[in-house]
Amino acid sequence: MPHDDNVNNDKNASSSTLSASKSQGSRHSFFSVPASVKRIFDKVPLVTYAENKLPLRAPRVGSEHLLWIFTSEDGAETGRPSFNPSCLKWQTYLKICAVQFRTIPSNNHASPSGSLPFLMPKERYQSPSEAGTVIPANKLQKWVKENGQRPEESPDARLEAYLSLVDHSIRRAWLHSLYSTPNFERIVVPNYIHPISTSNLIQLATAYELQTAAETELRKFSAIVDVDKLYGDAEQAFEALESLLADGDWFFGTSRPSLFDAAVFSYTHLLLDEEVEHKWADRRLHSLTATRSRLVAHRNRILNMYY
Repeated sequence: MPHDDNVNNDKNASSSTLSASKSQGSRHSFFSVPASVKRIFDKVPLVTYAENKLPLRAPRVGSEHLLWIFTSEDGAETGRPSFNPSCLKWQTYLKICAVQFRTIPSNNHASPSGSLPFLMPKERYQSPSEAGTVIPANKLQKWVKENGQRPEESPDARLEAYLSLVDHSIRRAWLHSLYSTPNFERIVVPNYIHPISTSNLIQLATAYELQTAAETELRKFSAIVDVDKLYGDAEQAFEALESLLADGDWFFGTSRPSLFDAAVFSYTHLLLDEEVEHKWADRRLHSLTATRSRLVAHRNRILNMYY
């Protein structure tokens, strides 16, 4: 190979100059700038410029808490509920606990933990060097208890059992409804895929990634996805929540809404949202919610109080 000769020549040259450099002492370091290059830098000296200022539309540093969620630019400006259940749960919980914050449209790729939401507290980014410190979703409840209005949480022993209905039975039906039915094109594509890129290849890759992730999640519970059982379990979950609410305003008889109320609202609102209702191509899950009058009233209470 021609490069081998060059390498060998370089080695010979290095050997011949090594003894000379030793006799002359260490006048030149390995990183010394050649004289010809130095003359150029002398004419055009290096300058370290100050950091660029944030755009006018960017959040003011240290002025408010920032909650990064799935939402549109317009939704962030107006503070509308997120179109993602996980994000909406914590967005609502922060409002319940009287935490003042601003929503920022984002996606999972922008999250340090790989998922949304995450919170950037105002006291954590007083300088650019601290801007990477964020509160992920799994630490938000603890942070809120220390920094917000302490929420009322029910000591009811049944809480975990009912929470599993939301996190498992309803969530699995939600995943199937959005990613494995025509709802994907009507709801997921415009909300999650189009905002990422205008490239058709990237959109196709993202669509495949989202649908594969949803299917993988569903198969964690059963090797074969039984659609009838999915929606049957969701129906039983909604019925149980309807009965649990009874005649009270909030679950478990609390005087104020709690994290559990926010968790239920994160699904009932998205299924009942009047602005999205006409987009549901597969309406099975929507219908299971719309027929529960207490859950509908519960959703409306939270919507009117906090949004």
